Amino acid sequence: MIKITKADYLGNFCIRLFFSNGVQGDFDAADMLHGMGSLLMPLRDTAYFGEFFLELGALCWRNGLELSPDSLYRKLEESKLLKKEQAAA
Repeated sequence: MIKITKADYLGNFCIRLFFSNGVQGDFDAADMLHGMGSLLMPLRDTAYFGEFFLELGALCWRNGLELSPDSLYRKLEESKLLKKEQAAA
């Protein structure tokens, strides 16, 4: 089971996700935020959006919204946005 091990906010509703298999990808949530729903509305505020955290390998916000690592991985994979992590210099 794949997990998100680290997440960095890049700004403009984009988060760099690092997965447990050594792959990373940039998740652009802007399109998702156009949807309706009480859990998405607070995330339209960039300050609130940037307050995400990881819980059990999932991307979460304090209002209860949780995005599963599997679905995020699949979305990035289908969009060809995944790449191997680069080793630190």
